[in-house]
Amino acid sequence: MRSGIVIKTDEQIEGIRKSGQLARQILDMLKGQIEAGVTTNDIDRWVYEYTIQHGAYPATLDVEGFHKSVCTSINDVICHGIPDDTVLTDGDILNVDVTCILNGYYGDTSRMFVIGEASEEALRLIEVTRECLYLGIAEVKPFNTIGDIGYVIQRHAESHGFSVVRALCGHGIGLDFWEEPQVPHYGQRKSGPILVPNMTFTIEPMINAGGHECKTLSDGWTVVTVDGSLSAQWEHTVRVTETGVEILTA
Repeated sequence: MRSGIVIKTDEQIEGIRKSGQLARQILDMLKGQIEAGVTTNDIDRWVYEYTIQHGAYPATLDVEGFHKSVCTSINDVICHGIPDDTVLTDGDILNVDVTCILNGYYGDTSRMFVIGEASEEALRLIEVTRECLYLGIAEVKPFNTIGDIGYVIQRHAESHGFSVVRALCGHGIGLDFWEEPQVPHYGQRKSGPILVPNMTFTIEPMINAGGHECKTLSDGWTVVTVDGSLSAQWEHTVRVTETGVEILTA
């Protein structure tokens, strides 16, 4: 234990890895089904059924008033979108965020989906956000810091004219849904907790086409851009290894 950060055992890492692989499989399963005319409730049902069929449980279901099995965030929704009867239409961009509990271990990952033909701005935002994720992952190695991750993400996003959401961040995960450390997607090099082997956490940059400001809707969960601009997010759960990084949800 380091300042509240849980350093996992090899047995725990294997459990987190299996849960992470299931979370990835769920997103793979959705790839051929998400299209115009589908509702976000449809997505929620598919995620619930697949998760249960594979011996796991959706981590978001009935947690702190969130009564769905997945987060579905459309267009200007940054994160924590609640599935409902909203119908996906041509040009929408959608983040699907899956967290499952398998044998007591948590795996968390999210992916962007494009409905039909999206705008050039939307496609560029999605690609730059994905690049931000992998640039951040490349900074994960022993004796780097959490700040190194945020620094490269912020620098890349802003170089393309986009902004990094600051009110929300990645987090430790594995034995619980939300653990230490917090993982901001902005910041300075050589700041924050030092990375050591068998730390596990998410990197999940939320990048806006406009300003970084956000607000939470009256449902207490859905976070949107203040200026109505598009937002994108990609996420993996990662482990610090002896020499670098392992993506547990790849």
